[in-house]
Amino acid sequence: MDIKKHLMITGNSTVSWKDAIVKAIAEASKTIDYLSEVKILEQRATIDGDKIIEYFVDLDISFTLDLTRNKNN
Repeated sequence: MDIKKHLMITGNSTVSWKDAIVKAIAEASKTIDYLSEVKILEQRATIDGDKIIEYFVDLDISFTLDLTRNKNN
């Protein structure tokens, strides 16, 4: 049986929404094992005049819990 846990995170980039997503997942994977899915909840941006200067994405990432892990270690 697989049990998944969900976390909501926000990524940002000065390049693109895709870059914000990729960076957020890369950072999350440094501290969370067994990442399995991502859902894009919202995209938004900061503008200055007629240009987007920063992209933001709210993500729902999920990971599978390790049910075999010994909690005493």
